[in-house]
Amino acid sequence: MTELSTLSEADAANELMRLAKAIAHHNKLYHAEDSPEISDAEYDALVKRNTALEEAFPHLVREDSPSKQVGAAVATSPLSKVTHAKRLYSLDNGFSDEDIADWLARVRRYLNLAEDAPVAVTAEDKIDGLSCSLRYEKGELVLAATRGDGLVGEDVTANVRTIAEIPQTLSPLPFRGGVGGGGVQQAPGQDDSPHPNPSPKGEGLYEIPDIFEIRGEIYMAKEDFTALNERQEAAGEKVFANPRNAAAGSLRQKDPSVTASRPLKFWAHGWGEASTVPGETQMQVIQAIQSWGVPVSPLLKRFETLKDLLAHYRSIETQRAELPYDIDGVVYKVDRLDWQERLGFVAKAPRWALAHKFPAERAETTLEAIDIQVGRTGKLTPVGRLTPVTVGGVVVSNVTLHNRDEIARLDLRPGDRVVVQRAGDVIPQVVENATLRDVDSSQKDMNGNRKDATDSYIFPDRCPECGSEAVAEEGEVDVRCTGGLICPAQRFQRLVHFVSRGALDIDGLGEKSIEEFIGYGWLASPADIFRLKTHREALLAKDGWQDKSVDNLLAAVENKRAPDAARLLFGLGIRHIGATTSRDLIRNFRNMGAIADIGHKIAEGDEEAIAEVMAIDGIGPTVARALGDFFHEPHNVAAWDDLMDEVSPPDFVDDRKQTEWTGKTIVFTGKLETMSRDEAKAQAERLGAKAAGSVSAKTDLLVAGPGAGSKLKKAQELGIKTTDEAGWAEIVAAAD
Repeated sequence: MTELSTLSEADAANELMRLAKAIAHHNKLYHAEDSPEISDAEYDALVKRNTALEEAFPHLVREDSPSKQVGAAVATSPLSKVTHAKRLYSLDNGFSDEDIADWLARVRRYLNLAEDAPVAVTAEDKIDGLSCSLRYEKGELVLAATRGDGLVGEDVTANVRTIAEIPQTLSPLPFRGGVGGGGVQQAPGQDDSPHPNPSPKGEGLYEIPDIFEIRGEIYMAKEDFTALNERQEAAGEKVFANPRNAAAGSLRQKDPSVTASRPLKFWAHGWGEASTVPGETQMQVIQAIQSWGVPVSPLLKRFETLKDLLAHYRSIETQRAELPYDIDGVVYKVDRLDWQERLGFVAKAPRWALAHKFPAERAETTLEAIDIQVGRTGKLTPVGRLTPVTVGGVVVSNVTLHNRDEIARLDLRPGDRVVVQRAGDVIPQVVENATLRDVDSSQKDMNGNRKDATDSYIFPDRCPECGSEAVAEEGEVDVRCTGGLICPAQRFQRLVHFVSRGALDIDGLGEKSIEEFIGYGWLASPADIFRLKTHREALLAKDGWQDKSVDNLLAAVENKRAPDAARLLFGLGIRHIGATTSRDLIRNFRNMGAIADIGHKIAEGDEEAIAEVMAIDGIGPTVARALGDFFHEPHNVAAWDDLMDEVSPPDFVDDRKQTEWTGKTIVFTGKLETMSRDEAKAQAERLGAKAAGSVSAKTDLLVAGPGAGSKLKKAQELGIKTTDEAGWAEIVAAAD
């Protein structure tokens, strides 16, 4: 992985693009399809790298950045969609004691607290389940929905009604002290009971609000999971990989009776929309929720020191294997709700909460073989086939080996013993070659690999699918097939991508149908999709197709004859040109014809054309080169021209809502007295402005607090508008 200090801006932009695609792909598999293909540790590493890049290159943050996304959009499903009244956010992760200390320090800075000011924090085990929101109106359950992408989830009300632990009606019960069944245990010297409820229904009772959404996790206990898989196997049915997948698959059923037959459980950890909130702290509200008959974590506690917080984390970690359910960390939340409100949210997560993840679990097994898979962009990805091994309660038999360099680094060869790790998902990663570890040092070369190269794994230089040359671009580790649409693997994946939700979004044309049509010889390029109508009669003769389904499919295709140009460009799957870059190119060049013109010019070596593309904000030489490379290949040009004969995308019209501060640059300087610098920057970003750290001719406004020095002087010299903190507050209020 390239060090940030040596990374060029163009390379950073390209890596951010690849990370956005990869993380979105894995989010969809995990949240929408319940079929993850990488481990939690691998996913967390991708997110951590993306965060580091965005911090080093803040001007390159993408519109589709993973830091702005929660979960995944609801996939095609028999369940109806439902829009959440309040967004369900994800959580940022911490992995070390230092990460937790840094988080608490950030909280104090944001709130303008002293470095040693006490900050009460709740801590509870992070159960590995499926997020669910339960909406109660006047105490009656009226709606249950999955998280989905945080904004839109699936309506699972009928299924949730079959879960015994979820009450259909909330009942105010006398509070007997503490949450989590046995009562809250505090750190030494702490008050072990929250403050009195501000709106009690009676002595020791919590009044139930007219509207209250309880949010938590639906999960399956380990023992129940084992019993379910035994029943599934005996009946010849699907066996689930882990309890989380079993819970998700059981909840998202069209037939509630299937859900009713599965041993699902629930516990609450938060809330969404509420007509009134029964408390002033996180602990008070969870206490109220429990008093209404809803289960909560038995390990939830409240602390005021980092030492006690980390001691609780380690206590939970030591109990992890014996707990009756799977967990993958501990969640911390600032206790005071008024502080939570001030801290607010970043794009996808609250500033007032953090998930402290556990280290990945490990096991040793044999690497039996290395297979090569070819992806949509032609990337050759090596996959290790393992002697099945149980890691963290899950049997795994496949492992991603990432790329050619990773195999060489670990000196991996079929037959080697390898150490693998996982943290909740199905496919783990190799962290050590145990065979190489045990080789005598005299038998190793200067790089630590075995001197005997006779049995070394040779990465293929030809695509295993089509035989085309497979090469790695200069400065890249990934090896890619050069066959493009003539490669069967790429053809299938490219066509799937072309009709996907982010591209043409053609209803009814999914992977199964595309694979079927390719098999019939009907689909070889995107343009062929628009000629499917010529196969109507032949399709009607195929099993599973009837007049209505065929006509619906053909109508959906015809409905995309005038597609959004940016979606169409993105759908072609040109390397380095993702959804955001496609939108930027179309916004600049207005239509597909102009894109083709500039692409042909770049392919011919026109330096002015390259400079014109690079002049677009956020686009560098890699994108310009990729566009030229696409139009340099005759088969790509033929596919493009063929497609343009079938579709008529309209010219781009910029209909973004403009406000006074959209696109403006604001600088804050001096000491802000009513808020922290981070809080002020967050306000600027909510207004659509960019918060910069230095003054330049491009600065539109300087907000100066007491003690403002050189920045204020420079702004005055440049004639830049300035205001004080009170003036900024008026600007924010007017914009809201």
